[in-house]
Amino acid sequence: MCGIVGYIGSQPAAPFLIEGLSRLEYRGYDSAGIAVLTPQKNGQPAKTTAVRAVGRVRLLEEALPQRMSGTVGIGHTRWATHGPAAERNAHPHRSEDGRISVVHNGIIDNAASLRAQLAAAGVELSSDTDTEALAHLIARSPAETLEEAVLSTLEKVTGTYALAVMDERHPDRIVVARSGSPLILGIGEKQMFIASDAAALVRHTDQVVHLDDGELATVTAGSFRTFDRHANTTDRVPVELAVAAEDLELSGHEHYMSKEMREQPDAAEMVLRGRLDERFATSRLDGLGLDARELRSFRRVKILGCGSAYYVGQMGAQLIEDLARLPADAEAASEFRYRQPIIEPDTLYVVVSQSGETADTAFAVSEIRRKGGRVIGLINVVGSTIAREVDGGIYLHAGPEISVASTKALTNMGLAFGLLALHLGRLHDLSYADGMRILKGLERIPGQIREIFASEPHIEQLALQLSTAQSVFYIGRVRGFPVAREGAQKLKEISYIHAEAYQTSELKHGPLALITERMPTVAIIPDDDLTSRNIAAAEQVLARKGPLVAITHPGVDLAPLGVESIVVPKSEPELDPILLTIPTQLLAYHAAVALGHDIDKPRNLAKSVTVE
Repeated sequence: MCGIVGYIGSQPAAPFLIEGLSRLEYRGYDSAGIAVLTPQKNGQPAKTTAVRAVGRVRLLEEALPQRMSGTVGIGHTRWATHGPAAERNAHPHRSEDGRISVVHNGIIDNAASLRAQLAAAGVELSSDTDTEALAHLIARSPAETLEEAVLSTLEKVTGTYALAVMDERHPDRIVVARSGSPLILGIGEKQMFIASDAAALVRHTDQVVHLDDGELATVTAGSFRTFDRHANTTDRVPVELAVAAEDLELSGHEHYMSKEMREQPDAAEMVLRGRLDERFATSRLDGLGLDARELRSFRRVKILGCGSAYYVGQMGAQLIEDLARLPADAEAASEFRYRQPIIEPDTLYVVVSQSGETADTAFAVSEIRRKGGRVIGLINVVGSTIAREVDGGIYLHAGPEISVASTKALTNMGLAFGLLALHLGRLHDLSYADGMRILKGLERIPGQIREIFASEPHIEQLALQLSTAQSVFYIGRVRGFPVAREGAQKLKEISYIHAEAYQTSELKHGPLALITERMPTVAIIPDDDLTSRNIAAAEQVLARKGPLVAITHPGVDLAPLGVESIVVPKSEPELDPILLTIPTQLLAYHAAVALGHDIDKPRNLAKSVTVE
């Protein structure tokens, strides 16, 4: 969730560190800091200068000394886990003598015992964090090299980490380590870069090395060496970075969320491109790594994701049951491994993650693989942790997504599930005619998304009405329920308005008691075989004077109800949830804008949740 950057070369390190941290702001953080090491010069020993600040990176930049000329440095944006947001808890953390500086993403599970041991040994701890213990342990190691000191310290540690370590005794290098939290090396000409996210590197290199779990590296100005916990060289080879700098710009939009919502038609075309096979009325999914015989051997499908990815997984499960007639369900990845799941050989496991670094989802993958299950991924980021760990998958091709609230990646997840369900369906009993119906429905979706944005001014007016509410209900039935859950999630995370989603049929079993003229309801009312029942539920809300906004289809007659409606183009029934979700994004966005909130960096949240 936090951000790490590092630089070693011939140029001043501080400008890159500040720029890199600024590019990682979208990941979520509450404080920031950098440490710059000036190597030994004119007989003077190497010296580290560290600056930390609570709040935005610009406040850190304002606090920097006018001259900070060191050419080796590490930086960090922190999202509070151990201890509140305070300067003493901001990274980098340093040893008592100031010799060792450490930045760390992740959580050290045995931090309390390590801190107690250090305190008993007379070390004066200056923060509440788990990371500080690492700095002291590395400094107190009797090892002669920094690499050996880091290795011996990690032997005492349990938990997850991405580390970057500087040592005044070894000012020509930075040692990094990774276990359960992403870390990337950027390869430059006579300079090297370190980051937890490629966004920090795109302006400086297109050659990167992704470290694997259990891997470390020594980085110098002209080279790098990767090795494992036994000090054996691993010979990592750089790969091309799949992100361009212009992909990360606002391009005239006020917010990244606004930009990314409007990129959805093009992103949708990208995920479908080359994957629709009209000859056999199916989809081409070569990346699954599973042939037709293997796919037919699965008797059920289990989908795992977190937050919005979990909700779109529910849409995917319904799609698979509808088209392939295979039992399918979705579960929160964060709970999966803790309930001692039974991993069945005839179950296809599907994990969903925009970043490919979501810790809870990555741990679920490890649990499945450890028990011999087959797992594929729907992932947006090429080369990410989960993308490298799964047996195969479908890349989403949504492009970089900066805003914490996922929009275009979410839509492409829904489309990827459509492709997967179509593929599985045609391997089972889905007819050619129905296969073509779904294929053509998928083809139409990019254009239909564009149609929805034509009604944005109307949606904005409805969002202004919702922005005055203290709480909002979202309701939907069967295919509409995941849409309602995702709609409530969006409203909560960026407008900070309390929102809850219920199955429409569950309103009368308790929640209806909360309906008043001050409690709006957003009702998902598609044109399907449940339309009349959904309208009946809407009438129950209106009978109790509850304001109601309907997200519906052309031809659904809501005029007798006199309610506000958002009309969405009709797709095939199985694909309707993908389009019905788009207005919920716009409602949340415009409500948050009306309330003056920080759209792209909502409080307490992070884009890539790399801790449990």
